[in-house]
Amino acid sequence: MKSKTFQLSAVALTVVLTACNGEEAKKPDAQPKAKVEQTAAEKPVAKSQEQQLSEAEKANAIYEAYWEENLKLNPLNATFMGDHRYNDRLGDFGTEKGRAESLAFSKKYLQKIGQIDESQLEGQDLLSYQIFKNERQAEIEGEKFPDYMQPIQQFYNPFNFFAMLGSGQSAQPFNTVKDYENWLSRLEQAYSGVDVLIKNMRTGMDNGVVQPKALMVKVVPQLKAHMVDDVEQSLFYTPIKNMPEDFSPKEKQRLTAEYVKTIKTMVVPMYTKMHDFIKDEYIPAARDTAGMVALPNGKEWYAFKVKQTTSTDLTPDEIHQIGLDEVARIHKEMQGVMDEVGFEGTLQEFFEFTKNDPQFIFESKEDMLQAYEDLRTKLDKTAPDLFKVIPEAQFEIRPVEAFREESSSSASYQRPAPDGSRPGIFYVNTYDLSARPTWTVESLYLHEAVPGHHFQISTQQELEDIPNFRRFGGTTAYIEGWGLYSESLGKEMGVYTDPYQYYGALSAELWRAIRLVVDTGLHAKGWTRQEVLDYMEKNSAAAEARRVSEAERFMAIPSQALAYKIGQLKIRELRTLAENELGDKFDIREFHYQVLKDGALPLNILEKKIKTWINSQKA
Repeated sequence: MKSKTFQLSAVALTVVLTACNGEEAKKPDAQPKAKVEQTAAEKPVAKSQEQQLSEAEKANAIYEAYWEENLKLNPLNATFMGDHRYNDRLGDFGTEKGRAESLAFSKKYLQKIGQIDESQLEGQDLLSYQIFKNERQAEIEGEKFPDYMQPIQQFYNPFNFFAMLGSGQSAQPFNTVKDYENWLSRLEQAYSGVDVLIKNMRTGMDNGVVQPKALMVKVVPQLKAHMVDDVEQSLFYTPIKNMPEDFSPKEKQRLTAEYVKTIKTMVVPMYTKMHDFIKDEYIPAARDTAGMVALPNGKEWYAFKVKQTTSTDLTPDEIHQIGLDEVARIHKEMQGVMDEVGFEGTLQEFFEFTKNDPQFIFESKEDMLQAYEDLRTKLDKTAPDLFKVIPEAQFEIRPVEAFREESSSSASYQRPAPDGSRPGIFYVNTYDLSARPTWTVESLYLHEAVPGHHFQISTQQELEDIPNFRRFGGTTAYIEGWGLYSESLGKEMGVYTDPYQYYGALSAELWRAIRLVVDTGLHAKGWTRQEVLDYMEKNSAAAEARRVSEAERFMAIPSQALAYKIGQLKIRELRTLAENELGDKFDIREFHYQVLKDGALPLNILEKKIKTWINSQKA
């Protein structure tokens, strides 16, 4: 099991990047703040003796203690949550002692929550209990799988993460002298942590737990980008260039000197050491295979990841078949678009046309970013038609930084700071415009921004009366499933009026169906990287650059790609059930409120909750 610190790093790497001067997101003034009613267990209590507390009150005390201890153990989590008490610490890098402490931490809180009488809980209290207990059990079960032995690949690279933080454009604040000193402290810890990571990777080499070569060759240039001769060209020097004006000349001089010294003596050597190790020692020992099936105990390891990602009991074989069926269904939908636009030819020829015709290629990166800004204005006006609660948090639209854009996905999202000090960020990959066709804009925006990730995650963070582990946590299949479900709302929100934009939505959905096929193909059936690329080329319009980056993403983060379609299918299934059961009583705004109001639940728990709500509406 990875240290929790680097689990956060991995998540953050998909969503942290550079700034563009985007227009602030707008929201209707009359919309209420995301909030659910306070449960009795969450209201202040005056009781002083433990025996007087209800089971719900005892459980909430456990969650509060867990959250505080978790933030201290995993200070990067705290920084991203907007809690700056531990901004000078990085946490454990995966040492044997740290892994043991992490396991003991999970066991301690599983034992504590096990003392709660579940039969005495209901509503939000029962949801919290079930989720908390399941998460601790999963952490303990995952300990037998040695993720710590392969902590780096092209998609989740902690050294990219350090650079993002150090650029001053991410969660690490650079507003005060103490902020600057905090980051120097973290850099010193990162420097000393390199040896730990290398030791763990060597242990993996000795035990046959290594990354594919195809991934690790992409890591080398990522590291080399920070091996600068001129300190002022380093991203880590950016905070010095942007030092607040109210710093005294003496402080500016001191901090500049300290940053120059740290970059020369720690940052560049840190990147150089890891670069040389990976290039000269690790890549020669890396594997030629692509999937987890080639690793020791790989099938069981992957099955565990599938269960955790989807929060279902679906097997890899069942998911593979669901993917094949969905690919066939969506292909038929695309035939309808071909008929509408009068295209004569095969589906594969239509793929080539939409992929290569100049009308579908942005003229510049600026044009691409402006298209998203224009869409923001339109969808902010129509969102209240489908949603009764609009989150207060704002977001910016930014391009992916140059140093990682080649291996980054098409788009990603970073959550805002809970206290409003940092907006959410919708990152758009502007690398190779020929691989980012114009017809992807509407579906990508719906997925990442409104009403997708920004909307759902911000709404969840603004829920005041659920435990923090739920406010800032969540199930991947719900989170990504909601994003893909949001894409399907385009026509109801007044977009997809251009048949090619609707084709873009179908293409995006097709891509997620393809992911079910190729992820399980790679990691359960032994597909090669080339077999994945060939399947993508035959069944989608994706350009080569995207096919390569996506295939290698699936290789890097097994099972994550399953979350989108499995989650979307479950939410759509529950909506259809509600529409059929409630008839004229069905209210789309209320349905969406019920799905969103408790945060990102495991799909099995979400299903039970929505069915209970449906039954309550029949009365």
